[in-house]
Amino acid sequence: MTAQHQPESAVPAAPVDENQIIAERRAKLARLRTGGVAFPNDFKPADRAASLVAVHDEKSREQLQQDARTVSVAGRMVLKRVQGKASFATIQDATGKIQLWLNDEGVGEAAHEAFKHWDLGDIIAAEGTLFKTMKGELSVRCSSVRLLSKSLRPLPDKFHGLSDLEMRYRQRYVDLMTNDASKAVFVTRSKAISAIRSYMSSHGFLEVETPMLQPIPGGAAARPFVTHHNALDQEMFLRIAPELYLKRLLVGGFERVFEINRSFRNEGLSPRHNPEFTMMEFYAAYTDYRWLMDFTEAVIRDAAQGATGTLQLSYQGRPLDLAQPFERMTIVEAIRRQQPDYADASLADPQFLRAELTRLGAGALKPSVGLGALQLALFEEVAEAKLWQPTFIIDYPLEVSPLARASDTLPGITERFELFMTGREMANGFSELNDPEDQAERFREQSRAKEAGDHEAMYYDADYIRALEYGMPPAGGCGIGLDRLVMLLTDSPSIRDVILFPALKREGPG
Repeated sequence: MTAQHQPESAVPAAPVDENQIIAERRAKLARLRTGGVAFPNDFKPADRAASLVAVHDEKSREQLQQDARTVSVAGRMVLKRVQGKASFATIQDATGKIQLWLNDEGVGEAAHEAFKHWDLGDIIAAEGTLFKTMKGELSVRCSSVRLLSKSLRPLPDKFHGLSDLEMRYRQRYVDLMTNDASKAVFVTRSKAISAIRSYMSSHGFLEVETPMLQPIPGGAAARPFVTHHNALDQEMFLRIAPELYLKRLLVGGFERVFEINRSFRNEGLSPRHNPEFTMMEFYAAYTDYRWLMDFTEAVIRDAAQGATGTLQLSYQGRPLDLAQPFERMTIVEAIRRQQPDYADASLADPQFLRAELTRLGAGALKPSVGLGALQLALFEEVAEAKLWQPTFIIDYPLEVSPLARASDTLPGITERFELFMTGREMANGFSELNDPEDQAERFREQSRAKEAGDHEAMYYDADYIRALEYGMPPAGGCGIGLDRLVMLLTDSPSIRDVILFPALKREGPG
């Protein structure tokens, strides 16, 4: 075997300059250009690797020889071995891998010689018949091979993938071609979203689209991204939630609507937060927050079953059971569950709550914060992270729920819930506030808070109030964080693992 034809999977004796490799590959491409079309687009593979393996891998060598099945395949070359007069290659398409075998007699001396100079990462096409090697590996005995796309950059680490996490996120295209586990995450994501879409449609919900570029950001307490529309000469905002537009559709007569939407919040980055994220929000007339909890539970359970085939999950080494009914408890009940030493009177004492939050390092709280918000802050400090199994926390204080319907029986409380799993929020829903005068006053309170320096407070949306004044039916609405749901379904520790192109700091020069 000549040095020229050493298998590319061999470990080099010394590090190779990547710039030199790229230069050599560019020279090969230049020679291809002189010979005709360098990037042909006239080959359409008739077969896929996974299907060929599924149908034919169990057949014996004799059966394959009798079948003489002719196939055509295409994919990225991820392994190449030149052994005397014969050569082997493994190509990978979107479904899997299959081996090619070629020699002078099958493809011709010129084509075989050209193949010997192709590189890992090149996208090639092959036609031939299926057979099994002496080692029993299903392969294509090639009658022709073609180079379809020249790869100018070498695959990382001899095709063992990108080990640096940031490089995996930044160069997702390389991560996907070299990391089967990463590819599987996004296949699962697609299955989960497809299952959700199917479930919603089967229950009478109409899928709609609402603006991503809005004159007034609304539907959540969050800091928006701001831009300028040149033609309209006005300030615009990327949406932080589709809620207020979806509820306008309830006013218009669509009684069940949902949107799988991209939303944007100009806030921090963390393993659970990305400034651009995906939610599913849905609204149903003539329902309330208790119906919503039942339905939300069913949606999540159906998505998990459709994406993974099971409701018994494992997340970061701990079991997560989606089969059992999701527990429900109030904020105070959740605090007591985790901290039984707190006296009932203490949890109803704002002075005690402030002192306890200070002791826990929760940060400064405004003097105007009421009892309900103080209890919520304590819940976030001592209980939220410990809610591992699916749990609905219900009856949120009115002062932190500006769009939720107030309880008819509990002063200062709204008909609202948040769903927690593995110590993080997964969904937020409530009976909708459809009283236009009450909503207008809450918007005014939010506007006063914004003027006082609260960047996450809501704007006053006069058109939304006008819509409510036409009459919105009683309704319930919920938003489910799909990125976080996929994290659970794929056992991914970071939200960046389940977003194809997460937000990253711009690359420096070089």
